[in-house]
Amino acid sequence: MSRKIIVTSALPYANGPIHMGHLVEYMQTDIWVRFQKVNGNQCWYFCADDTHGTPVMISARSEGIKPEQLIERVYAEHTRDFKNFHIEFDNFYSTHSEENRQLSELIFNRLMEKGSIVQSEIEQTFCESCKMFLPDRFIRGVCPKCKAENQYGDSCDTCGAAYQPTDLINPACATCGTKPIIKKSIHYFFRLADYQQQLKKLIGSGYTGKSVSNKLDEWFAAGLKDWDISRDGPYFGFKIPGEENKFFYVWLDAPIGYMASCKNYCDKNGLDFDKVWNGKDYELYHFIGKDIIYFHALFWPAMLMGSGFKIANRLFVHGFLTVNGVKMSKSKGTFIKAETYAKYLDPEYLRYYYASKLTDGVGDLDLNLDDFVAKVNSDLVGNLANLASRSVPMLTGKLDSKLGALDKTGRELVNQLIGVKQQIISDYENLDYASVIRQITSLADAANRYVEQNQPWSTIKTDAEKTRTTLTAVLNAVKILAVYLKPVLPVFVGKIEKILNIAPLSFADVGALLENHKINEYIRLAERVEKDKVNAMTEESKNEQPQPALEEPIEPECTIDDFKKADLRVAKVVKAEKVAGADKLLRLELDIGGITKSVFAGIAQAYEPEQLVGRLVICAANLQPRKMKFGVSEGMILAAGTGGKDIFILGIDAGAKPGQRIH
Repeated sequence: MSRKIIVTSALPYANGPIHMGHLVEYMQTDIWVRFQKVNGNQCWYFCADDTHGTPVMISARSEGIKPEQLIERVYAEHTRDFKNFHIEFDNFYSTHSEENRQLSELIFNRLMEKGSIVQSEIEQTFCESCKMFLPDRFIRGVCPKCKAENQYGDSCDTCGAAYQPTDLINPACATCGTKPIIKKSIHYFFRLADYQQQLKKLIGSGYTGKSVSNKLDEWFAAGLKDWDISRDGPYFGFKIPGEENKFFYVWLDAPIGYMASCKNYCDKNGLDFDKVWNGKDYELYHFIGKDIIYFHALFWPAMLMGSGFKIANRLFVHGFLTVNGVKMSKSKGTFIKAETYAKYLDPEYLRYYYASKLTDGVGDLDLNLDDFVAKVNSDLVGNLANLASRSVPMLTGKLDSKLGALDKTGRELVNQLIGVKQQIISDYENLDYASVIRQITSLADAANRYVEQNQPWSTIKTDAEKTRTTLTAVLNAVKILAVYLKPVLPVFVGKIEKILNIAPLSFADVGALLENHKINEYIRLAERVEKDKVNAMTEESKNEQPQPALEEPIEPECTIDDFKKADLRVAKVVKAEKVAGADKLLRLELDIGGITKSVFAGIAQAYEPEQLVGRLVICAANLQPRKMKFGVSEGMILAAGTGGKDIFILGIDAGAKPGQRIH
């Protein structure tokens, strides 16, 4: 009896392009889904763009567009890239959807009713320069656990620890570099610790692999903490029911996006979502990277437990991608976008290479570009494609395109290939694609040896029927290998199906022989990879100017009348001094035509105090006084630059008088 299976991959974030690292997960998942379908199971693959959060909002603002416009454009780019690499979702949706809003509110309300969500006043980071609370990914600092530098405010990429932004050591706003202050706000918290025993039982039942469960044991030992599931505005996301300026944290509604994508598919196809997603008849599997284990192995199942939804049968976790043994690098041209790769190389070659490296472990996968070229040219072109390319033209050109019957030695070869079917199925099921590729390569070697032993290019001159018998065995071997390869190389195998003049293959067809069967003309299956194309790809990747992860946001529009409100005056620096405890600030005493103002200016790294005394500057004289940690600043002097030592006070004619207005 066939199985009913639902599969998801982690949602790509709608703030940038798909790159080679992302493709590890989507190819791993797509291969597994295709295997299930080829093996006769019903399997649906759901995913969506992860669209909410401050990074999307800030990026849209920096481009002068609305967040909805940004995510619409990125959605088109992502779907294009997935199509190019033959990632075949049954539904690729968006978390910015009505289905996701409804499900997020449903889960939130159920958790509230159960007492799993509480409100609490917290201290959180606030950037006075950017005038906003800093979301987790907009604050950088030193990890409080392992002391790794330049880590995000919610989790550490080095040790995997999860924490609050206020736990960071030496925090700084990731946008402007300013040290944030602490402000209080009422937030909603999910009581994760209430589910610790249930989560331990889940992990112990095999929800994750052993290495992942060992990592989770460390977190259990440290004690699970309440999870802040709300964010203050401005924020691009769903408002929390009953609130005006508080929103669901993106990590709450993102995994619910799996469910929303499924619901959207069910609604479009007349299916009952509750029976499909929450029913006992359907298995459920999540594929993720090891960087988001904490969220998917703890928060997500706990939310589902508390809200009455089914938990996945298994969480499959993979490692990161390295290129040539090291982390992907923009300067070396190894941070390669999917779009760039597809301009130069066949996407199926990457599917084959990744499959040859992927197992069920969480170790990192290395894309060695020289090995990539060698493996594709040797295995795919020289071995697998070679079997068909040296056999089909001979049969179509001189033997009426017709297969004959197998003899004893031919049947022995075919039986050898049929004999590994169950092992191939088992390896696919257990995500050991590397073992699948090794077996296929070994079987192709055996088939090529059979060709060498029987030398059809010689026997065609003296014994046409013997040649037909030989080629019948070879092309039956090609057919079986095509079945085994189909989850990895759907286009390659589609060409073989057309050549062999057969219906789409499945694992049920492995034992079915092709005898006395008419085939079609040969179609070229694969081209050799030329190293110069790989070099051109990496060179273009070096030269690409990727959008920064964080850009200085464009503030909301103002009118010319707003701008005219600023009263700019010539001021003379009467006194300048350093501010104890503030590396970037100088305190200036300004004479503005008989009026004295005290101003704090962030120019200490560019100017010594003695350089400024007696100097004429331009001051925003009617700026509302601002209370700071070090005192009250009564104005602002005009300067420009990127920060640090690169700051230049705007000059003014030496003949100008203090108090004179600047128009």
